[in-house]
Amino acid sequence: MSVPVRSLHFADAREAEDLAAFLARLIHYDRAAAVRLQAGGGALAVFGRPPSFEVLAIRTARLGDPADLDVTVSAGELLEALGEAEFTVPAAVTGPPWAGVLPPRGGWRELAGLPEVTAMRGAVAAAVAEFRIRDEQLPADRRTRAERDRIGRDIWSRTVGGTPLPLRAVHAAQSLGFLRPGVPVALLSAGSWLRLRTPFGSIAVRTNGLGGLSVLPTRHG
Repeated sequence: MSVPVRSLHFADAREAEDLAAFLARLIHYDRAAAVRLQAGGGALAVFGRPPSFEVLAIRTARLGDPADLDVTVSAGELLEALGEAEFTVPAAVTGPPWAGVLPPRGGWRELAGLPEVTAMRGAVAAAVAEFRIRDEQLPADRRTRAERDRIGRDIWSRTVGGTPLPLRAVHAAQSLGFLRPGVPVALLSAGSWLRLRTPFGSIAVRTNGLGGLSVLPTRHG
């Protein structure tokens, strides 16, 4: 039976290395990033929200011992605490609003229409190039943050293949090291949530019921 703990043991050193890489990427986008940790049985799930992409990023790790834990901590402090096989969980912090609610744990079903990884990576590259071109073409009096944000929303809200998944979710998966050439990927749906799943982590977004997408989730008990 699992019990509450303040230290966790990884199944092996590789789990710690992969989690450290994920945390470092989150901190790259937000030096004050917080992450929510949920440990149950022999698995640890780490949830983060890179602000540049407006998605939830999820990384899991195998634990060597059963554990029961649910806490929000500083991503930077967690990264510093990680060892090869064991670490002490940092003190809890007051989490941002997104950390209070998470995607559902079950009820996921796979959706068809997701392109191959190579095609998705190509779509991201094309979108980045388009953004640069459109940004360079802006007149001096319109070269503002608001105008750049408008261009970004236009590009990254486009859907991928024959799915409702926004391109920004694919961009996030690639930027966080989840979307690697040759790996299997799947698009899952549960209620209003969409989840791009890879062997290295997942990206989750929620449909708002009005044709758009949001990361402001409904509460899951």
